[in-house]
Order: sequence, then C-alpha cells, then structure tokens
Amino acid sequence: MSDPIRHECGIALVRLLKPLSYYQEKYGTPLWGFSKLFLLMEKQHNRGQDGAGVACVKLDVPAGEPFMFRERQVKANPLDKIFKALLKQYQEKVASGTIHPEFADTVKKHFDFGGELLMGHLRYGTSGGYSLSSCHPYFRRSPWPTRNLALAGNFNMTNTGALNDSLIAMGQHPIFATDTQALLEKIGFYLDEEHEDLYRFLRTRNMEGGEISKRISEDFDLGRVITRASKDWDGGYALVGMMGNGDAFVARDPSAIRPCHYFQNDEVIAVASERAPLMTSFDLAVEEVREVEPGHVLVIKKRGELKSIRFTQSLPRTSCSFERIYFSRGNDVDIYLERKALGARLANQVLKAIDHDWANTIFSFIPNTAEVAYYGLMSALREIRRDEVKSAILDASRQGRLDDALLDDLILRNWPRGEKVVGKDVKIRTFIGQENFRNQLAGHAYDITYGSVRPGNNLVCVDDSIVRGTTLRRSILRMLSRLNPKKIVILSTAPQIRYPDCYGIDMSELGKFIAFEAAVALLKERGQADLLEEIYRACRDEVAKPAGATLENQVRRIYEPFTPEEISAKITDLVRPRRIDWKGEIEIIFQTIENLHLAVPNHTGDWYFTGKYPTPGGYRVVNQAFINYYEQGEGRSY
Repeated sequence: MSDPIRHECGIALVRLLKPLSYYQEKYGTPLWGFSKLFLLMEKQHNRGQDGAGVACVKLDVPAGEPFMFRERQVKANPLDKIFKALLKQYQEKVASGTIHPEFADTVKKHFDFGGELLMGHLRYGTSGGYSLSSCHPYFRRSPWPTRNLALAGNFNMTNTGALNDSLIAMGQHPIFATDTQALLEKIGFYLDEEHEDLYRFLRTRNMEGGEISKRISEDFDLGRVITRASKDWDGGYALVGMMGNGDAFVARDPSAIRPCHYFQNDEVIAVASERAPLMTSFDLAVEEVREVEPGHVLVIKKRGELKSIRFTQSLPRTSCSFERIYFSRGNDVDIYLERKALGARLANQVLKAIDHDWANTIFSFIPNTAEVAYYGLMSALREIRRDEVKSAILDASRQGRLDDALLDDLILRNWPRGEKVVGKDVKIRTFIGQENFRNQLAGHAYDITYGSVRPGNNLVCVDDSIVRGTTLRRSILRMLSRLNPKKIVILSTAPQIRYPDCYGIDMSELGKFIAFEAAVALLKERGQADLLEEIYRACRDEVAKPAGATLENQVRRIYEPFTPEEISAKITDLVRPRRIDWKGEIEIIFQTIENLHLAVPNHTGDWYFTGKYPTPGGYRVVNQAFINYYEQGEGRSY
C-alpha cells in the first residue's frame, strides 16, 4: 500500500493435550508447544507492529508455586526480544543443571514458559498509547485460580464509554484507559460471580478446601461468563483468554468482522487470527483448519475438552474485506486467488484509460502487497489480448490477408508488457525531529528502475488501496514522472475509502481521506458548501439520540451529488504534484463496489467504502467523525 495504514493485531493460542514428556519423546524437545507459539506469532508478523506479549499457564501446580506467567515488549523487534530472552533464561538453567531437558518435569518446574497453555499477542495500538502497560495480554490476578484472567485480542469496541458506565453501575471504580481494560473488568466481574455461586453451593456440601477448588474448576462455566459479560459489546473482535485453573476461551464477534481460526487433534488445540499460519506451523491441509463461528466462544476446559458455544445472536456476516485486500498474509489459498481476481477486475477500466494502446504501455505495481493483484491484472489482459489476436487472425484468414508481416505484428508484438518499475528501498530511518526533514526522507521510501519506461509510454501501476493520497502526492507520482511517460495510470484494487473504520483498522479521521477531501472540494467548487453545515447539524442530532435508537449515516450525503468518476477525477487533481516540469496526464482508477464483491464474495464488510456499518456503534462513530472534522477536532471518534 502506498499510504501506510497500521496493521491489525494478531492472536495465537496453543493448548497442549499431552504431558510435556510426550513431546520430549516424540519431537525431541519439551518446548514443542513453546516453539509452536513462536511460529504462529512469527507467521503473523504482518500484524501488530507496536508490541508483543506472551503468557503461560501451568496445569496442576502444587499450592504455593506460581502458575501464571507473562512477558511483554514494546521496543523494536518485540517478538524477537521476548523469545530470545525466554530462551536465554531456559539455556542458562540447562547450563547450571537446574533443568534437564530430557526430564520434562524439571522444565515445567523451573522454566516460566514450560506450561501446557500458552497465549501470544501482536499489538497495534489503536488506543491506550504504546507503553508497556498498554500491551497485551492484560492480567487480572487472584489467589483463586478461577479468578485469574489473562486477556488479549484483535478488536476495537465502539462503545467503551458505555462499557465503563456499566462497570460504574455495578459499583466498580474503573480506570478509563482502553477497551481492553473495560473488557477485562467486565469479564472479571462475571468470573467472580460464577466463582462465588459455585463456592457457596459447594460449601453447603461440607467439602474440604482442596476439593472445593477442584470442583469449582471442573464445573466452571466459561460460556455462561462470556454470554453475560458480552451483553452490551459493540465492535469487531477476536478475543482469547486464559484462566489460572487451565481453562481458556476464544470469542468472535457476531458479525465475523475480525478473523479467527483454529485446529484440533489429539496432541494440541491451536488458535490464530489467520488460517495460513496454522497450516504452516502444524503442516495442515486447508480443510483441517476451521473458523471460529461468529457469535460463538470456543471453551477449552482444563481436561482438554473443547466446545463451541453461542454466546450472542449472530448478525449478518460482514467479514472485513480489507483483510482480504491488504492485511492478511497473501499465501492463504483463498486470499491469493481473491487478490488476483481484484487485479483482473480492473482490466476493462485500464484498457479504456490507455485506449487499448498495447504497444506503448508498461504495466507494473507499487510494492509489496499489490504484487498478487498485478499478476491477476496481467493474466486478464493476456486473455483479452489473446481474444483480440484470435479474432484478427480469423478475419484476416477469411479475407485472404494473412501473411508473415501481419502474424509478426499480431503475435510477436503488442502483448501486455510488465516491468519492475517501482521498488521498495531499504527502510530509511526517519527519527530526526524536524518534521519537514523527516517528510523529505520518508518521500524516498520508494525508488524507480531507470530505463524501464521509454519516454512517451503509458505507465500503469497497481496499488492495493489509496487512503490519504499522501505518498502518491509527495513521492510516487513525482518519482514516476521522472521516467517521462505520456500518461500515468494508478489502479487501486480497493474502492474509494470514504468513511472511518472503528473495528480495528486505524482509519478513523474522516478529514484525512482523499476521497472525502475530493468531495468537499467539489461541493465548494459548485457552490454547495452550505451542505456541510447542514450535515453537521444532522450529525449532531444523530449522536444525541439515546442508546438503542436507530441511527443513520448522515455523511453519505456528502458524496450523493457526485458520481464515483467525478470524485476520482478530483482525487487525481488533488494528488498531482505541484512544481514539476512534467506535463503528462494522470488518471486514478478505483475498483467498483460491484467488482469488489465479485472478487471477494465471502467477505462483504465494506463500510469504509459504502458507509453501511454492521453494528449500531458504527453509525454513531461516522457521525461523530464528521462533527470532529467540522469542529476541527483531532483524534478518533470512538
């Protein structure tokens, strides 16, 4: 993506179903589960660039010994730092003789992460800052194992304020920090209630303390806890939690906005945000990995039993299409094909833009996530050209005009030609304090291949999406113009991004979207600027409605006077670099909504393109986002 937007968070969970000695005997290491957790996290390192955290629960630890552990890191390369530090701890204890790797009981006793239940999280901080205290997993501690909770997730809640208000109504004194803290306390409240109910009931049976603790652990109903805690949740989420007694859960939002997958055999239960990392880490076939059902919680009991329990009514499935366009790893079989299809769907639009001038057009892509879409585009263009050539040969044959010169022209020339025009340069460190200098350096993150385009050629570059247009304006178009093409065409495999996201992606400030900027500019050019104030008043009325009321997206009215082509043309005008000598033409082409859904049929979440949000909280957020813009406020609208 030419405009960098932050990646999603990523989750991982590994629950060993055998004693550590089993893995030592079969795989030659008691750290088999620990290594699988690292692999799952490393294979999802496309997600969460700001920090990492891991946690571990050891089963059946004697009283008086610790049973839950956590490590977090927010410095550069956090995942590397965490695992290197833990392995160093392990190796030092092996060297001292404290741990004997062939004796798994010494590993469990003396290595913090020598446990049967392991959790990992890769964080992108959409809220709460980037300090260690904001890094997952969050912990809730108690001397009672069933009241301990480690919680992590890939999520954003649109109604964190309301969740905190509900905690106050319960009598708590919440710290207004993050939605994670709100969920931790909300789930923790019902953990306590479940524990207390079981404890009081078992006390009437005159059981001893040790037996009571054991029975509470066996009878604890995590499904009921999540059902009660989630009553007022509004957002997109994939949550993973571990209790001190060894129970665990994975919950997915009822609209299936955020991805979540799992795998189970007789040795392990494993969970990850994405499917491909599970397949790679455990050498699985695609059919062996399952999705966590929307509105369901996977409950893993200490005894190893796994159940999928509905905790809330499922809503229409609106899985995030941006996961398919950009966020998720492209080596997943379905995502790879979908990204190729996204590129292919642009073929007819681009041929119109270059007037079918095959002989004088170079096709390329803006790395790196647009590469697969580029292959799809080239494949579709070759099919179109093949049909053109076939038709021309047949016509010439019928007319008796088929000769060597015609065949040479048709077959050996004028086929879609691709070149590696744009390359991602080594990462330039832009930590220098002066903003102007930092922006100048950032503008050189890309480089061009000189000589790849002849002066007078059309140059077509595929990008996966265009959010703010900043990198196009400051860097890419300036750079491409140095090749002196006749025309530059930028293809976006995503439609115009018009509305904020509030379910995980950091696209929340309406005024920063180039499509919004273009629509506002058109309103002002055509004497319709009064509509902005009218929409502002309507947005204020919407957000003033009480909780539970039906809200409308008033921001959609900004775009209604214009066709997508008019907005695209204005975007082109806005991103065209000023003060350059090149006089060539620029055209920016966006994917249509219809072609997006044809290419990605099973992930229909498109609210950032269409303004149709899957939850009530989304409509409150989009209206608040316009209020913030109009009042010149900064920051997120949720």
